[in-house]
Amino acid sequence: MFTGLIQGLGTLQSLGVDKLSITCLPATSGVILQDLAIGDSVSVDGVCLTVVELLPQGFMADASPETRDRSSLGQEDGTLVNLEASLRVGSKLGGHFVTGHVDGIGQLQDSVQTATSWEMTFITNQAQVARYIIPKGSIAVNGISLTIADCDPAGTWFTVAVIPHTYAETNLSSLRSGSVVNLEGDILGKYVEKFLRHGMSPHHTEETAPQSLTPAFLAEHGYS
Repeated sequence: MFTGLIQGLGTLQSLGVDKLSITCLPATSGVILQDLAIGDSVSVDGVCLTVVELLPQGFMADASPETRDRSSLGQEDGTLVNLEASLRVGSKLGGHFVTGHVDGIGQLQDSVQTATSWEMTFITNQAQVARYIIPKGSIAVNGISLTIADCDPAGTWFTVAVIPHTYAETNLSSLRSGSVVNLEGDILGKYVEKFLRHGMSPHHTEETAPQSLTPAFLAEHGYS
């Protein structure tokens, strides 16, 4: 489990079809490598990877075919990646619950600097990603916890406002139009969707299953 608050940057190199080597940048190594052990989890551009070997300035991890299919990891050697060590008991949760199990990928469409932030627009054509994109909802972009400022009803595009600190301290500043990013929807939204679709109890029959949550259902029960 992670928070989406990036602790540093590294570079990634693909070694064969199932190995990744991550080298921490000098400013990052003290944070990420401190107490790091084989078997620990690290978020690499939003993907939860397990450390299988420690290196002097980084670590190695396995990458399954599922991981490669659903993410951007290993597509280009030397890529700058965001790093976050797993959440420890008692640590502050400053972002949102990020599992490191990405739903799919998207692309940067546009990035505009304003007086107070960077307004970045991303697009995706993957239904498993778009379904969890809602206004003011949480989303992890390359492992970064962000709040959706605006989106279309289908969730095929969304805009986030990125403060200067986040922009400067993550790989968002290195993205260009068309750059591929890893996307993970809010885990809480996924559970809500599951409960609403199938009901809270496994003993519901077709006749007793809860009604779908629709505007008409809400209006009938006093919400307007």
